[in-house]
Amino acid sequence: MSNTDIVRASFDAYRRQDRQAAERLIAPDFVFTSPQDDHIDRTAFFERCFPTADRFTTQEILELVGAGEEGVFILYEYELQTGERHRNAEFITVRDGRLVETQVFFGGHVRD
Repeated sequence: MSNTDIVRASFDAYRRQDRQAAERLIAPDFVFTSPQDDHIDRTAFFERCFPTADRFTTQEILELVGAGEEGVFILYEYELQTGERHRNAEFITVRDGRLVETQVFFGGHVRD
């Protein structure tokens, strides 16, 4: 699978809350950073971040492109259960077929 395929598969596993699939795609030394999480490890990611998919009613990947040998940029839009829509971007590093680092950049509300 290409790096972009691996990232797409990890997003699919998250939305389906398929932890076994996600664990196969995320490396043991995985690091996750967002405006709310500062370099948390794989265990903390699965405890704090992975179980949050039920907050969303939709999540659509708008752009997914490779960046260099190991990088992937993804831009996605999602709608929360509250009806609010947001757009985020992530830079994900994939090595040996597994995610090793994710950096999330929060966007603002999407206005119609």
